[in-house]
Amino acid sequence: MRSDESGRFAYDGLDRLLHEKARLGIMTSLLTHREGVLFNDLKAMCALTDGNLSRHLQALSSASLVEVIKGHEHGRPQTMCRLSTLGRERFIAYLSELERVLRDASVPLESPAFPEGGWAPA
Repeated sequence: MRSDESGRFAYDGLDRLLHEKARLGIMTSLLTHREGVLFNDLKAMCALTDGNLSRHLQALSSASLVEVIKGHEHGRPQTMCRLSTLGRERFIAYLSELERVLRDASVPLESPAFPEGGWAPA
């Protein structure tokens, strides 16, 4: 291994808080809906239960990545969810790191896994 490759595949920018399937869906939904999304619509878009969505929103809100705003419309309670400025910045940074992973992993399929003549120990 060359010294310039040390840690090359560590991907420290992949934030563990965001690197979870449900949270990835929530963050992506909120990134694409800048004005915010009602709780029930977000629940349907991400195919989550009330409890699961609440739990993930609480984790994201505790880290100040998501804003959860409770209000009323036509006398009915509504909960609006949207990305905070910090959440937008961190998620975009996370996506940039994920793009780096994809670039690193994009090896042409026709390339041999080992050099011609086979593998030989150094």
